[in-house]
Amino acid sequence: MGTKSMPVPEGLAGMRVDAGLSRLLGLSRTAAATLAEEGGVELDGTRVGKSDRLTAGAWLEVRLPEPPAAPQNTPVAIEGMTILYSDDDIVAVDKPAGVAAHATVGWEGPTVLGGLAAAGFRISTSGIHERQGIVHRLDVGTSGVMVVALSERAYTVLKRAFKQRTVEKRYHALVQGHPDPTSGTIDAPIGRHRGHDWKFAVTRDGRHSITHYDTLEAHQAASLLDVELETGRTHQIRVHFAALHHPCAGDLTYGADPVLAKRLGLERQWLHARSLAFAHPADGRRVEITSPYPSDLQHALDMLRNHEL
Repeated sequence: MGTKSMPVPEGLAGMRVDAGLSRLLGLSRTAAATLAEEGGVELDGTRVGKSDRLTAGAWLEVRLPEPPAAPQNTPVAIEGMTILYSDDDIVAVDKPAGVAAHATVGWEGPTVLGGLAAAGFRISTSGIHERQGIVHRLDVGTSGVMVVALSERAYTVLKRAFKQRTVEKRYHALVQGHPDPTSGTIDAPIGRHRGHDWKFAVTRDGRHSITHYDTLEAHQAASLLDVELETGRTHQIRVHFAALHHPCAGDLTYGADPVLAKRLGLERQWLHARSLAFAHPADGRRVEITSPYPSDLQHALDMLRNHEL
């Protein structure tokens, strides 16, 4: 825990402790209030509360909490995560649902990078330590193919390729009902949901987002789609099809029917990163990597194909 000590400036005289600390130290007012409530603020050696007033020239002492430790990709073998392709520059994995791409604050579950470390892969790239080698991501609840750069050359080339949208990203999604038309393009901006910080929605001031789709199979309750992303926004497929009133089956967060999800045995959205195609960062040859459906998604699709719904 660090400590900051100083006399109260004239300009803060008479201000509440939380407001003054917010201005003086660049903290949010909530964070400043919390410090005071936890006994971390003293004026001339006496603890003060958030609503007490500052006095010009009084000796201010603030005990600041230590910053949280950087998240770590703990090396752990991940059940169901298989290697689809690897060489000296890249490795492609079949990521199971329930696994994050890399460590983040608040996530304590397994990560792709941790699984690769446990499997003996060494990543030698620049960037933030806990994200080394990451050139794109999949949501925790989405399964499928994901490529990680092992070398600095691959990291630089693939980061540029994803940014310039030269990587072909194809997903398969089982959506409720039957989109009309059966093939088309969704061009609708995506931004934060106004009522939920952890959700996204089609919004007027959102980021440019384009999704192309074709219907592969039409069943009574749902349709299997082949989806190509032109852009790569968070939850893009889920948000776009929910906006069309055809949410991914099992995606309760974005309005899917819980009864249908239960009948299909789904505990997550039916969404799978089916394939990636790109120019190899070392020699430019075309590489296409495909991931098979995991058992839970295959089971749901089989039920539809066998007319069990």
